[in-house]
Amino acid sequence: MWAGGAPHVQTRTARPHRPLAHARGDTVSDFLDRIVARTRERLAQEPPADRRAAETAACNRPPHALTAALSRDGINIIAEIKAASPSAGVIVENPDVEAIAGQYGAGGAAAISVVTERDAFHGSRDWIARAAAASGLPVLMKDFIVDESQLIRGVAAGASAILLLASLLDAEQIRSFIACLDQFTCDALVEVHDERELERAVGGGARLIGVNNRNLRDFGVDLGTSERLSKLMPPNVIRVAESGIKSARDIERLRPSGFHAFLVGESLLRQNDRAAAVRRLSS
Repeated sequence: MWAGGAPHVQTRTARPHRPLAHARGDTVSDFLDRIVARTRERLAQEPPADRRAAETAACNRPPHALTAALSRDGINIIAEIKAASPSAGVIVENPDVEAIAGQYGAGGAAAISVVTERDAFHGSRDWIARAAAASGLPVLMKDFIVDESQLIRGVAAGASAILLLASLLDAEQIRSFIACLDQFTCDALVEVHDERELERAVGGGARLIGVNNRNLRDFGVDLGTSERLSKLMPPNVIRVAESGIKSARDIERLRPSGFHAFLVGESLLRQNDRAAAVRRLSS
């Protein structure tokens, strides 16, 4: 996820609407403040989250399905569906969610990631159920989670797992959100960029930790971030490498560091044959 900034989101106040595209002179914190403020404004206008719908959805899928999928022997690819990003612009205009998810499933992906944030990534929560139905795979919902109601809506929409950003949350918030998801046998993937965020993730009891290899200062990608942070993780966590995974060679580089799960987005979405591209990464 393209994110960064200070951990204590709950103390932020909403700012006036501004375009969410990365403008000249913007810092990552500026962008994040705007997207979080916009998220909070939208949440304030939504009806209360339906816990009963979440409970029903949880009963209709396997418990902790992402954990199970990423615990398989071999290489496990989380293949992503997203329409756009602030750094890349439009990637797939009006994506055919069913077709893409089906291609990923045919290629042997372990799970699907769906970016649901609307303003900067042009996503939709409705894509979750569509991707799950088309692929038969667990779906990870990626958004800027700042409130428990988002978790409940994500579970109700069919998510098997939800991304939590350690750049937005402190250890106590991470622990609370994981406990909420555990009520619905839904997994939390906690994403980190550096040692400080990793400390918050571990302190919050994260069982699945994703390392985003993108540097949030200059937006360069360094697979060494995954290698460095893996050494600091508890031995029992499931490690997921994110960003900069473009080839089987990248995956083979990271496997000795304990990574057997890899979240891959833009490089797959830009392929003509996405099923074959997934297979190449897994071979």
